[in-house]
Amino acid sequence: MMRGVISLAALLSLGACVTEGGGINIFTPKPDTAEDALELYYDTISDDALPSAGAGATLPASDAVLTTILIGSCLDEEKGPSAAMQSIAGEDADLFLMVGDNVYGDRDGRNYVNNQPDLDEVRESFSDLAARADFQAVRAAHPMMVSWDDHDFGANDAGKEFPFRGLAERVHEVFWGLDNQDVGQWPGTYYARSFGPEGQRVQVIMLDTRFFRSALTPTDEWGAKGKERYLPAPSGSMQDMLGAAQWTWLENQLQQPADIRLIASSIQVMPTVHGWEAWSAMPDERQRLFDLIKKSEATGVVFLSGDRHTSFIYEEDGVLPYAAHELTASSLNVAFATESAEMDDRQVGTGYAPENYGAVEIDWAGKSIALKIKDNTGQTVRQNDLTFAEIGVK
Repeated sequence: MMRGVISLAALLSLGACVTEGGGINIFTPKPDTAEDALELYYDTISDDALPSAGAGATLPASDAVLTTILIGSCLDEEKGPSAAMQSIAGEDADLFLMVGDNVYGDRDGRNYVNNQPDLDEVRESFSDLAARADFQAVRAAHPMMVSWDDHDFGANDAGKEFPFRGLAERVHEVFWGLDNQDVGQWPGTYYARSFGPEGQRVQVIMLDTRFFRSALTPTDEWGAKGKERYLPAPSGSMQDMLGAAQWTWLENQLQQPADIRLIASSIQVMPTVHGWEAWSAMPDERQRLFDLIKKSEATGVVFLSGDRHTSFIYEEDGVLPYAAHELTASSLNVAFATESAEMDDRQVGTGYAPENYGAVEIDWAGKSIALKIKDNTGQTVRQNDLTFAEIGVK
């Protein structure tokens, strides 16, 4: 596909153009912004021109009891077969969550690229993912739920300022077969599903930490430990992580009946020791999330995240009405190190830097949950066990 740059003037002129053969219709008045003009242009792109993962395993029935949920992030579609993906395909599991950087659509090889309005690189990356045998095996073996992060959004560390986010959302939703579901009817890629009867109900909430997110506060000391890229925003900064509509939606979701609630965020929620992307870069929004959970009296919350190219397990008292827990699973085939020296006060044990994935194993009879990090062969290398009582579940 030919790359092209559409100027602001050309985009705005789209609103007054007519193309032969019924392309863009006359639109009066002209669009007010370049983003509005882009949406007009994107309306001319057929879903058939966008990549698709194809049909996968059907989600569990609404009354199905879940016992094993797998989680992974950071899969470079240009690399060879992933041992972690092959292990995941062989697991006995009820659900697999891909929580972001499911492709690297803002890179060509190891070089970052600036995506053009047609998102050539993003679309090519998803096409490459669909063609991978290891992905096809996982897709056939396990029902999947997905969220995106910056590299499948289309720009490194980007948020709502990314001008092509409208098409990025469509590429994501068409690829994963979400375009005709509820999530396809609103801006952003957040959605939730619940499984199991009363007393054994698992709610899975997939957040969108990209589409609505304000710009982060850049570091004053690039690469310095603890403030590698970003600084925590000062109190009252009015930055936003989820956007008004998603915050309201999340409040409603937390009021739905559930015993265990898995909240998937592409970026980490609990740790504060590093200066990479995380909720800690927006302390007010992080506290807002904790306060919302308190206000809703939602029990059984466990956070799941990716992004970091190292897996971690966290536990902390005091931020929720019960102990807060988080499992970070990263990465499937983009490991940058063999060991991790990072240690947060909330951290349970050391991080695991080689290729990996995570598992949430629920023992309904024993009223306990195991949060596991597994290496790329499927062996458990880190684990934290918690009881239902620890997270407020009777």
